[in-house]
Amino acid sequence: MRNLGNFARRCFCLGVVAMVLSCGIHGGVSAEAAEKTQVTFWYSITGKNGEYLVSMAEKFNATPEAVKQGIEIHAVSQGYYYQNATKLQSSLVSNTQPDMTLLEVAQVGEFGYSGALADLGEWFSKEEISDYIEGLMKNSTIGGKLVAVPFNRSTPILYINKTLLREAGLDEKGPQNWDELEAFARKLTNPEKGIYGFSTPIDIWFYEAGVFQQGGTIFNPDESEVTFNGPEGVAIVQLWQDMVKEGIMKAPVGQDYNAWDVVNSDLASGKVSMGQLSTASFSVLLNTTKGKFDLGTAFLPAGKKRGVPTGGACLVILAKAPAANKKAAAAFIKYLTNTENAAAFSEASGYMPATYSAVKSERIQKLYAQYPQYEVAYRQLEYANTRPMRKGYREMSVIMQEEFKKAMRDTAISPKTVVESAAQKVQELIDE
Repeated sequence: MRNLGNFARRCFCLGVVAMVLSCGIHGGVSAEAAEKTQVTFWYSITGKNGEYLVSMAEKFNATPEAVKQGIEIHAVSQGYYYQNATKLQSSLVSNTQPDMTLLEVAQVGEFGYSGALADLGEWFSKEEISDYIEGLMKNSTIGGKLVAVPFNRSTPILYINKTLLREAGLDEKGPQNWDELEAFARKLTNPEKGIYGFSTPIDIWFYEAGVFQQGGTIFNPDESEVTFNGPEGVAIVQLWQDMVKEGIMKAPVGQDYNAWDVVNSDLASGKVSMGQLSTASFSVLLNTTKGKFDLGTAFLPAGKKRGVPTGGACLVILAKAPAANKKAAAAFIKYLTNTENAAAFSEASGYMPATYSAVKSERIQKLYAQYPQYEVAYRQLEYANTRPMRKGYREMSVIMQEEFKKAMRDTAISPKTVVESAAQKVQELIDE
């Protein structure tokens, strides 16, 4: 009986093996999945830009290289940058993190210093790294290691209703400094028609720009102490409040990107003559304003100097990803940022090209010739500054924004008071 039982078990096992082999021969999922390197890619751009990115992943999966190596990219939307960062933090705790993701530039430090990001230097040559635009690489290195490369990158720029500027007898190139910004906004404001001369979201990005333009910094070199509570950090809040108080600036104070949407809508409808937004907004604004008025772009006005942060997101690989997945993810990153694809994505989205070779490509040169407004952000990179990279900066920036908004809602509150309050709260977080 024991021998009969062993014989039966052997027959059963042989049957299972036969079924598995049969599935493999006939293209069954199990055999195919075992041969593929399946890479989970979390992305954090929405709308048409997100759809375009997904199509790029699908095209990569169909390339001879990916097919030959059995690489399959699974692109999964995680909403906006901040939502992605929150989910990524949770996934690292539960060990359910993706293999790669898009990280907003100020979040690179958040995850990089904690050891969550892989060193990309293993897969990228010096020649490949040198092709990425220098001004976009300022938030890509942690402890001497390359942990991120630029993809959908931007700078804040000034959008201008050139038609209204011409009607007001103003230079359609726009204001070149803070004094001219006030003078232009004053002349462009028309209370009877409900038109403001200027608008900007009260957002950390534009605050950083103002501090840089005064020659200031947000933190000291090792980011252990706040430095934005000096006169350089007060000046930009003072400028905003003065303009709000005079009625020549609209300061939408909604949470996260709600305020950005208001500025975008007001620019498109002609209710704001000049507004600060990301360069990534240009393609949408160009389409919505076509036939209504002449839309222009310009550098952010200078304070004591020109200065601008960069924004958008970088591509990173997670340190916990399996070795094969890291290698496959690196191949996908190279595909996304090669000359042809970097240029095509820039044209389709409005974000800046990630590489020098893309900027020099025929596609981008034709785009810049037809729409010089696109080139403004690239030229402004000459004045790019590194954004803070310390852990917890997202939480700190929210605190700072909320304090600054108080001075816009109640113009009786001193800008120095809100800046000092923000600095105290942020320093407490650092010291903890």
